[in-house]
Order: sequence, then structure tokens, then C-alpha cells
Amino acid sequence: MPNISAELRQLIRESKSLPTLHGVISKLSVLEANPKASSQEIAHLIASDQILSLKVLRLVNSPFYGFSRRVSTVSNALILLGISVIKSLLISTSIFEMMEKTLIGLWEHSMATAVAANLIATRLELSDKEEISTAALLHDVGKVVIKIHLKDDYERLMASCGEKKQFSFEAERELLGVDHAEVGKWLVESWLLPDKLIEPIACHHDVEKSTTHRIRTAVVHFADILIKARGFGNASDLVPQLHPLAASALRLDTMDLDALLADLDDRLIEVKNFSLDIQEQQADDD
Repeated sequence: MPNISAELRQLIRESKSLPTLHGVISKLSVLEANPKASSQEIAHLIASDQILSLKVLRLVNSPFYGFSRRVSTVSNALILLGISVIKSLLISTSIFEMMEKTLIGLWEHSMATAVAANLIATRLELSDKEEISTAALLHDVGKVVIKIHLKDDYERLMASCGEKKQFSFEAERELLGVDHAEVGKWLVESWLLPDKLIEPIACHHDVEKSTTHRIRTAVVHFADILIKARGFGNASDLVPQLHPLAASALRLDTMDLDALLADLDDRLIEVKNFSLDIQEQQADDD
């Protein structure tokens, strides 16, 4: 189905029916490109939109970053996470709202995968664990695009996964000629996010295609598998095999997996509570 693939790519390129870049984010991109711009200027710009900054602070204080103390200001969020992560969260807020309202299983899976990625990166003592968590949070964003643009096809995909016992990406490739990882790559590329966030999203099912950011990709790949194995969120999807390249990159033979899984189970309780709080807030708003 190459025509569907081309249609999706064109729609993303033209931003039709997709969240458009907020004016604050466009200005943020200008500041980001200016080496003379200070973090105070960037924080002030984000804080100028109260609703947007509150949404970002909600995500910063969610379980998938695991900060021990509450982050109460945009300035502190910038210091802790860096501009690339904050920009990713700013752009993604509308996507996340769609997931929270209509794809709650996918939302919970995405949050839980981010938590797992954070724990794995922490155990590996990686310096950029917050960015890796963000890549994990966005790893299935292509599914949202498919759901928005191809509602009938999305239902057929879900049915095919169940009937044929297929992985979701296999059904997508068969029916659409492209999978959600590739669609997600197109979307985050259109947002001008850095390659260190793009590659783990694009390659989380195909670790061998990852070249520059293999460890980041391996973390997201393994985190995705762990959450599917736990049956958390989108529990209907099959559990993929761990890619040997990922196991090697992560040095899993030396990692205390029992301790990792125990920590993960504790954190998943936090994720579920966070998700329930969001659903209660939405019910109150309605």
C-alpha cells in the first residue's frame, strides 16, 4: 500500500489534521538556534503561556522522570531536563491529550515505557536518561497519527493483530506499507527534534538499523518489551523477542534484572495512579 504511506507522509509534511506548532514553540526554536539566548529568556518565553507551561510541568512531575522533589518552575525544568526535552514535551502536549482521551491504553503504555527506560538508563549510569525517557515516551507516537488519519484502517489493524497473532508493526507494514515507527520518525522530524530522540523512535523495533544512537535505541527497545511483558497499557499486543544487538549493547548479562523488575513494578503503580488522576480530572471537566 505505497499510496497510503505516501499520503501519510504528505499529510505530516503539510501538518493537516495534526497538532500544529504553537506560537510559543516557533519562538522557542528561534531562541534555541541563537547561541546568545539565555536559559532565563527561554524559561520566560515558555512561562508566558500559562496553560502550556502548566501542562509541561505536569509531565515533568509525572512518574516517568522519577524526580524525588516536585519541579515547580519552568526554569528548574529547563535545568533538569534541557531544552531538547522541554521542547519535545511542549510540542507533544496536544498529542498526549489525544491519547489521554481516546487512546488511554496507548497513553499508559507510553508512560510506563518511559519509566522503564529511565530505570534501565539509571542502572547503566547513562548521563542522558531524561532524554532517553522522552524518546521512550514518544516511541509509539506514529500510532496516534495512524489513528487520526486512518480510522477505518486502524480498526482493521487491531483486528488483524488479534486474528493473525501479528505484531502491530507487522500488520501495519502488511496493510499500510509502513509501520508506526517510521510514521513516528516522519512526525518528530517535522518537529525538528534532534536525531538522538528521532533514532530510538524510528528503530525501536529494528535495533540493527540504529547506527549513531544504538544504546539509546536499545534502552527504548528493551523498555517497550518489558512493559508489554507486564501486560501494562496496550496488553493485547504481542511481546517481541529481545534483539541480540540490544542485549549486547545493554550488557544485560551483568544487570540485576530481578532488582530492575522489582523497581519497575513499584513505579508502575505510580503510573497507574497518575493515569487515574488524569481521567478523573477529565471527567470533572466534562
